[in-house]
Amino acid sequence: MQGEQAEAEIEIGVGPWPGPWPRDPHYDPELLAGGDRRNVVDRYRYWRREAIVADLDRRRHEFHVAIENWQHDLNIGTVVRNANAFLAAEVHIVGRRRWNRRGAMVTDRYQHVRHHETIEGFLAWAHGRDLPVVGIDNLPGSRPMETVTLPRRCVLLFGQEGPGLSDAARAACDALFSIAQYGSTRSINAGVASGIAMHAWIRAHAAPPPAPGTSGDG
Repeated sequence: MQGEQAEAEIEIGVGPWPGPWPRDPHYDPELLAGGDRRNVVDRYRYWRREAIVADLDRRRHEFHVAIENWQHDLNIGTVVRNANAFLAAEVHIVGRRRWNRRGAMVTDRYQHVRHHETIEGFLAWAHGRDLPVVGIDNLPGSRPMETVTLPRRCVLLFGQEGPGLSDAARAACDALFSIAQYGSTRSINAGVASGIAMHAWIRAHAAPPPAPGTSGDG
Protein backbone atom coordinates (compact mmCIF):
# COMPACT_ATOMS: atom_id res chain seq x y z
CA MET A 1 0.00 0.00 0.00
CA GLN A 2 2.84 2.40 0.78
CA GLY A 3 4.32 1.87 -2.67
CA GLU A 4 0.96 2.52 -4.34
CA GLN A 5 0.49 5.68 -2.27
CA ALA A 6 3.96 6.92 -3.21
CA GLU A 7 3.21 6.37 -6.91
CA ALA A 8 -0.06 8.28 -6.56
CA GLU A 9 1.77 11.22 -5.00
CA ILE A 10 4.32 11.50 -7.82
CA GLU A 11 3.53 14.60 -9.87
CA ILE A 12 4.13 14.73 -13.60
CA GLY A 13 5.72 17.82 -15.10
CA VAL A 14 6.62 21.00 -13.25
CA GLY A 15 4.88 23.43 -10.90
CA PRO A 16 4.45 27.20 -11.27
CA TRP A 17 7.42 29.09 -12.69
CA PRO A 18 9.79 30.12 -9.89
CA GLY A 19 10.91 33.74 -9.88
CA PRO A 20 10.25 36.47 -12.48
CA TRP A 21 8.39 35.29 -15.57
CA PRO A 22 10.21 35.10 -18.94
CA ARG A 23 9.07 37.60 -21.56
CA ASP A 24 9.47 35.30 -24.54
CA PRO A 25 6.07 35.03 -26.35
CA HIS A 26 6.57 31.24 -26.56
CA TYR A 27 5.50 30.99 -22.95
CA ASP A 28 1.90 30.55 -21.81
CA PRO A 29 0.92 32.77 -18.82
CA GLU A 30 -1.56 30.18 -17.54
CA LEU A 31 1.11 27.48 -17.51
CA LEU A 32 3.64 29.79 -15.88
CA ALA A 33 1.14 30.53 -13.14
CA GLY A 34 -0.27 27.06 -12.58
CA GLY A 35 2.46 24.70 -13.71
CA ASP A 36 2.85 22.48 -16.77
CA ARG A 37 1.68 18.88 -16.31
CA ARG A 38 1.57 18.00 -20.02
CA ASN A 39 3.39 15.08 -21.60
CA VAL A 40 6.00 17.21 -23.38
CA VAL A 41 9.81 17.16 -23.37
CA ASP A 42 11.56 19.57 -21.02
CA ARG A 43 12.52 22.13 -23.67
CA TYR A 44 8.80 22.77 -24.29
CA ARG A 45 7.81 23.24 -20.65
CA TYR A 46 5.48 26.23 -20.22
CA TRP A 47 5.32 26.82 -23.99
CA ARG A 48 2.04 27.60 -25.75
CA ARG A 49 0.77 24.71 -27.88
CA GLU A 50 0.94 26.85 -31.02
CA ALA A 51 4.57 27.69 -30.30
CA ILE A 52 5.43 24.02 -29.85
CA VAL A 53 3.80 23.09 -33.16
CA ALA A 54 5.59 25.92 -34.95
CA ASP A 55 8.94 24.78 -33.58
CA LEU A 56 8.23 21.17 -34.57
CA ASP A 57 7.21 22.32 -38.05
CA ARG A 58 10.68 23.83 -38.58
CA ARG A 59 12.28 20.43 -37.96
CA ARG A 60 9.83 17.86 -39.32
CA HIS A 61 11.30 15.00 -41.29
CA GLU A 62 10.61 14.23 -44.93
CA PHE A 63 8.61 11.04 -44.44
CA HIS A 64 4.86 10.76 -44.04
CA VAL A 65 2.87 7.94 -42.45
CA ALA A 66 -0.46 6.56 -43.66
CA ILE A 67 -2.77 3.91 -42.27
CA GLU A 68 -5.96 2.44 -43.68
CA ASN A 69 -9.03 2.72 -41.43
CA TRP A 70 -11.85 0.69 -42.91
CA GLN A 71 -12.86 -1.08 -39.66
CA HIS A 72 -12.07 1.55 -36.98
CA ASP A 73 -8.55 0.24 -36.35
CA LEU A 74 -7.63 0.81 -32.69
CA ASN A 75 -3.94 1.06 -33.58
CA ILE A 76 -4.27 4.49 -35.18
CA GLY A 77 -3.69 6.30 -31.91
CA THR A 78 -0.41 4.44 -31.47
CA VAL A 79 0.61 5.26 -35.04
CA VAL A 80 -0.03 8.96 -34.38
CA ARG A 81 1.94 8.82 -31.14
CA ASN A 82 4.86 7.15 -32.92
CA ALA A 83 4.71 9.71 -35.72
CA ASN A 84 4.96 12.48 -33.16
CA ALA A 85 7.91 10.78 -31.44
CA PHE A 86 9.82 10.45 -34.72
CA LEU A 87 8.61 13.83 -36.07
CA ALA A 88 6.86 12.67 -39.23
CA ALA A 89 5.68 15.35 -41.62
CA GLU A 90 2.05 14.19 -41.46
CA VAL A 91 -0.14 11.23 -40.62
CA HIS A 92 -2.70 10.26 -43.24
CA ILE A 93 -5.81 8.29 -42.30
CA VAL A 94 -7.35 6.58 -45.30
CA GLY A 95 -10.98 5.50 -45.01
CA ARG A 96 -13.19 6.36 -42.06
CA ARG A 97 -12.60 9.77 -40.56
CA ARG A 98 -13.30 8.80 -36.96
CA TRP A 99 -10.60 7.06 -34.97
CA ASN A 100 -9.91 6.30 -31.32
CA ARG A 101 -7.68 9.09 -30.02
CA ARG A 102 -7.00 7.52 -26.65
CA GLY A 103 -3.88 5.71 -27.84
CA ALA A 104 -2.42 8.97 -29.17
CA MET A 105 -1.98 10.23 -25.60
CA VAL A 106 -2.79 13.81 -26.71
CA THR A 107 0.07 13.84 -29.25
CA ASP A 108 -2.46 14.56 -32.01
CA ARG A 109 -2.44 18.15 -30.71
CA TYR A 110 1.12 18.48 -31.98
CA GLN A 111 1.05 16.15 -35.02
CA HIS A 112 -0.55 17.07 -38.35
CA VAL A 113 -3.23 14.52 -39.29
CA ARG A 114 -4.87 14.52 -42.72
CA HIS A 115 -7.90 12.47 -43.80
CA HIS A 116 -8.52 10.85 -47.21
CA GLU A 117 -11.86 9.17 -47.87
CA THR A 118 -10.47 6.65 -50.38
CA ILE A 119 -7.18 5.03 -51.24
CA GLU A 120 -7.46 6.64 -54.67
CA GLY A 121 -7.70 10.09 -53.11
CA PHE A 122 -4.70 9.41 -50.92
CA LEU A 123 -2.65 8.15 -53.87
CA ALA A 124 -3.55 11.23 -55.92
CA TRP A 125 -2.29 13.39 -53.05
CA ALA A 126 0.97 11.44 -52.71
CA HIS A 127 1.70 11.25 -56.44
CA GLY A 128 0.95 14.95 -56.82
CA ARG A 129 3.86 15.61 -54.48
CA ASP A 130 6.18 12.99 -56.02
CA LEU A 131 6.12 10.97 -52.81
CA PRO A 132 6.69 7.24 -53.36
CA VAL A 133 4.29 5.06 -51.40
CA VAL A 134 6.08 2.35 -49.43
CA GLY A 135 3.82 -0.41 -48.13
CA ILE A 136 4.85 -2.23 -44.96
CA ASP A 137 3.28 -5.70 -44.84
CA ASN A 138 4.33 -9.35 -44.76
CA LEU A 139 3.13 -10.15 -48.24
CA PRO A 140 4.50 -12.50 -50.91
CA GLY A 141 7.07 -10.54 -52.87
CA SER A 142 7.81 -8.07 -50.06
CA ARG A 143 11.50 -7.31 -49.60
CA PRO A 144 12.96 -7.57 -46.08
CA MET A 145 13.13 -4.04 -44.69
CA GLU A 146 16.34 -4.99 -42.89
CA THR A 147 18.13 -5.31 -46.25
CA VAL A 148 17.16 -1.93 -47.75
CA THR A 149 17.36 1.79 -47.02
CA LEU A 150 13.98 3.51 -46.96
CA PRO A 151 13.67 6.51 -49.30
CA ARG A 152 14.28 9.91 -47.70
CA ARG A 153 11.05 11.28 -49.17
CA CYS A 154 8.23 8.79 -48.94
CA VAL A 155 4.96 7.75 -47.36
CA LEU A 156 5.05 4.65 -45.17
CA LEU A 157 1.68 2.94 -45.63
CA PHE A 158 0.28 0.45 -43.12
CA GLY A 159 -2.81 -1.74 -43.31
CA GLN A 160 -5.21 -2.66 -40.57
CA GLU A 161 -4.64 -5.18 -37.84
CA GLY A 162 -5.53 -8.59 -39.28
CA PRO A 163 -6.26 -8.04 -42.99
CA GLY A 164 -3.22 -5.83 -43.60
CA LEU A 165 -3.08 -3.65 -46.70
CA SER A 166 -6.13 -3.69 -48.94
CA ASP A 167 -5.79 -5.02 -52.48
CA ALA A 168 -6.06 -1.49 -53.88
CA ALA A 169 -3.29 -0.25 -51.58
CA ARG A 170 -1.00 -3.17 -52.40
CA ALA A 171 -1.40 -2.59 -56.12
CA ALA A 172 -0.59 1.09 -55.79
CA CYS A 173 2.56 0.80 -53.68
CA ASP A 174 5.83 1.77 -55.32
CA ALA A 175 7.62 -0.71 -53.03
CA LEU A 176 6.63 -3.35 -50.48
CA PHE A 177 8.77 -4.19 -47.47
CA SER A 178 8.30 -6.71 -44.68
CA ILE A 179 9.56 -6.71 -41.08
CA ALA A 180 11.48 -9.82 -40.05
CA GLN A 181 9.68 -11.99 -37.50
CA TYR A 182 11.08 -14.99 -35.70
CA GLY A 183 8.22 -16.33 -33.60
CA SER A 184 5.00 -18.21 -34.27
CA THR A 185 2.62 -15.36 -35.10
CA ARG A 186 1.89 -14.45 -38.70
CA SER A 187 1.88 -10.68 -38.18
CA ILE A 188 2.69 -8.01 -35.64
CA ASN A 189 0.54 -5.20 -34.35
CA ALA A 190 0.20 -2.32 -36.84
CA GLY A 191 1.14 0.22 -34.17
CA VAL A 192 4.31 -1.72 -33.37
CA ALA A 193 5.13 -2.13 -37.07
CA SER A 194 4.82 1.61 -37.60
CA GLY A 195 7.32 2.32 -34.83
CA ILE A 196 9.82 -0.16 -36.25
CA ALA A 197 9.54 1.28 -39.76
CA MET A 198 9.79 4.90 -38.61
CA HIS A 199 12.86 4.12 -36.54
CA ALA A 200 14.43 2.44 -39.58
CA TRP A 201 13.92 5.72 -41.46
CA ILE A 202 15.42 7.67 -38.54
CA ARG A 203 18.52 5.45 -38.46
CA ALA A 204 19.08 6.05 -42.16
CA HIS A 205 18.34 9.75 -42.52
CA ALA A 206 18.01 11.71 -39.24
CA ALA A 207 20.48 13.51 -37.02
CA PRO A 208 20.30 13.13 -33.23
CA PRO A 209 17.44 15.07 -31.59
CA PRO A 210 18.08 18.49 -30.04
CA ALA A 211 19.71 18.47 -26.62
CA PRO A 212 17.42 19.00 -23.60
CA GLY A 213 16.81 22.65 -22.86
CA THR A 214 17.15 23.78 -26.49
CA SER A 215 14.57 24.57 -29.17
CA GLY A 216 16.35 22.71 -31.93
CA ASP A 217 18.57 25.52 -33.19
CA GLY A 218 21.82 24.00 -31.99
